[in-house]
Amino acid sequence: MSRVSQAQALENRRRAVAAASQLFRERGVNGVSVADLMKSIGLTTGGFYKQFSSKEALIAEAAQTAFGDLDLLLATFEATHSDHDTARGALIDFYLSAEHRDQPGTGCPTAGFAGDVARRPTPEEVRETYAAGVEEFASWLSTDTDDGLPMVATLVGAILLARATTGTELSEKILESTHKALTEPQAARPES
Repeated sequence: MSRVSQAQALENRRRAVAAASQLFRERGVNGVSVADLMKSIGLTTGGFYKQFSSKEALIAEAAQTAFGDLDLLLATFEATHSDHDTARGALIDFYLSAEHRDQPGTGCPTAGFAGDVARRPTPEEVRETYAAGVEEFASWLSTDTDDGLPMVATLVGAILLARATTGTELSEKILESTHKALTEPQAARPES
């Protein structure tokens, strides 16, 4: 049996984390076995345990990688738009699109990992990684008048509901009405 070089072992680990990041967002953590993951990158299950102490250890790395991908996406929006408000508007357009709804594996980790982090007996490291990612996303979305958390909650809630109702008119309506609520000026609300 041939040994794998240290460089190849690092590359195998990187590929496993990247694949897990995508598959966990697509299918959920419980929907991806170690065997499924390793098969997706052409390696054996035994190779997994040479790289990771447990599936939970991989979840934390996969979430961290996914939030790193989100950071890169946000930096791209920032770099390709004239100012932050315009970049935020473009992100809202993308986030509430059928494309984003239909591609959860490469989509927002805030939505992609939410159900698993909420449901699973989640190790503290995973919960902390997730919370830090949510806070960074909110900070990017923040304005002079709020901390961005209402925007994150609205975007994530909308995309989760749109994904849950994919194939129905309601899914499109959720995306459209949420987009309208977030991008069109609101009429003054009467005082109660």
